Amino acid sequence: MTSDLRTRLLLMLVLPLCLLAMVGVWLDYRSADEAAVQHDQRLLRLMPALADSVLAPPIHDNEPPLLLLAPPIEDFLRLNAGFSGYSVRNTAGLLLLGDEWVNGTVPTTQAPEFHSVEYGGVTYRVAVQRGRTGAGELVVALADGSDPRQKWAQQLLLRVLLPNLVLLMAAGFAIHWAVRQAFKPLVVLAEAVERRSPRDLSPIDEAASPDEVRPLVHSLNHLFALVNAQAEGQRRFVADAAHQLRTPLAGLQAQVEAWAMMAKAAAPSRSLPSDFDKKQPPTQEGQAQGAIVLGVDQIEKLRNATRRTSQLAHQLLALSRADARSLDAQPPQRVDIKDLCESLLETFLDAATGKGLDLGLDMQPVHVTGHGWLLRELLSNLVDNAIRYTQPGGVVTIRCGLRLGRTGLPKAFVEVEDDGPGVPEDERARVLQRFYRVPGAGGEGTGLGLAIADEITRVHGATLTLDQGPHGRGLLVTVRFA
Repeated sequence: MTSDLRTRLLLMLVLPLCLLAMVGVWLDYRSADEAAVQHDQRLLRLMPALADSVLAPPIHDNEPPLLLLAPPIEDFLRLNAGFSGYSVRNTAGLLLLGDEWVNGTVPTTQAPEFHSVEYGGVTYRVAVQRGRTGAGELVVALADGSDPRQKWAQQLLLRVLLPNLVLLMAAGFAIHWAVRQAFKPLVVLAEAVERRSPRDLSPIDEAASPDEVRPLVHSLNHLFALVNAQAEGQRRFVADAAHQLRTPLAGLQAQVEAWAMMAKAAAPSRSLPSDFDKKQPPTQEGQAQGAIVLGVDQIEKLRNATRRTSQLAHQLLALSRADARSLDAQPPQRVDIKDLCESLLETFLDAATGKGLDLGLDMQPVHVTGHGWLLRELLSNLVDNAIRYTQPGGVVTIRCGLRLGRTGLPKAFVEVEDDGPGVPEDERARVLQRFYRVPGAGGEGTGLGLAIADEITRVHGATLTLDQGPHGRGLLVTVRFA
């Protein structure tokens, strides 16, 4: 934007200067032309004096006419020595007196004629007139090499074009520098806005902006305020709704868990009695056992539904907290990733064992700066996803440590690797979106786990990447810290 404005301003200022330079050249030429007209008039006034200088015809045939230069002609030749000349010819064009190079066509009338002659590297203005003299009718010519118009044409490059070109170049550089300095506050403002975090919606200091840019800054601040209010309202709504749902859902889940345990205790066998499927009416005992088994199944489905709902409320609350701008006000702390991974291993060990998974830990001591509870939420979602989608008998591994980055410096990392179905390469960017699940994916996920992990990763200035797991299958999720 600014470079385009600079170019436009530069052109808008330089083009008028070019036009003014052309006008200056034209005016200079007109001035030289007017001086040349006056110069021609001067030569014309001297022509009668030159004709009067021829006093008498020659005494002998081979001799020139008698010549006595009139004072005006004598002064003219003396003052313009080396750049002037004259000639006297008869009507046949034969030179009688003066310089051979001062020539021209013989006029047919007595009206004066003017033309230019190149001689000795000098362009002369020559006036020729046919008239009566003391030696009869002759043709006199007077040449002057100080014609302003001829000098202007000869010195066009040095006197006119070159100075104007230098002036235009100097003006162009000066204008470019001035425009660049004038636009510097706008460039600084653009860079400051570009460097901002997406969550930083604080107003821009209007007093630090030029007067011409303040309306734009004021509009930006107004837009920031509207977006901030809307985002804050959405975050507050999600947080309040998730928080209000947690208590009744926790009570409902506890009640359903108690019902499930009581139903299991009352039904030693989960299979229906043998007479339940027969075409004849079952016995009273068979009906009772069948009702108990069906009740256990319904309670199991209700328990799974309440668990999913509780998990969704918990994830919504975590997402709202991870997205809140209030994190900027909370000072980051030193977090021991190794201890965090060990505690998560203990937390998810029962769930992995119950599904027949091998949950392992490959770790090195490593520390990062951040929010411990958010990093725990990040790893919890990654491990929970891996356990949820890995088939029984699979392997889930948690890794942490240091690894050399592109700059050659060691960087902290955390990985969660599984050998489950994985995520297709063309879906890896979309699974980081909220509530998106890969079509045909099994399990009972909500589509928020990876979105929460990605949001927490960005809060900590880290990067989250999805790759293929070991042996060409599964999923490898890596978080690299700056």
